[in-house]
Amino acid sequence: MDGSNICSGDALVLPEALDLREAAPLAARLLSCRGEQLRIDASNVKKIGVQCIQVIVSAYLTWERDGVTLSLVEPSREFREAFATVGLDISKFTEKEVTK
Repeated sequence: MDGSNICSGDALVLPEALDLREAAPLAARLLSCRGEQLRIDASNVKKIGVQCIQVIVSAYLTWERDGVTLSLVEPSREFREAFATVGLDISKFTEKEVTK
């Protein structure tokens, strides 16, 4: 997972496949940026499992509670469909941002 400067303004670029094996590393990367504004680029995602959806939703809610911006950038069709399949409105994560 690329993201060498994700906490300093670059977007965290998600890989094509976000399966169970990616959930813990994704959570760790996100937690390393807690308290910082964060953009998550989901444009390359072709497959995402429920575990990674949970990690992203949890991060969003954590950032929201902390009063910091976390937003998804250009989610792929597959990414949007996965969120819809589990009953989530992707626009909450792409359009509404909480700012410090």
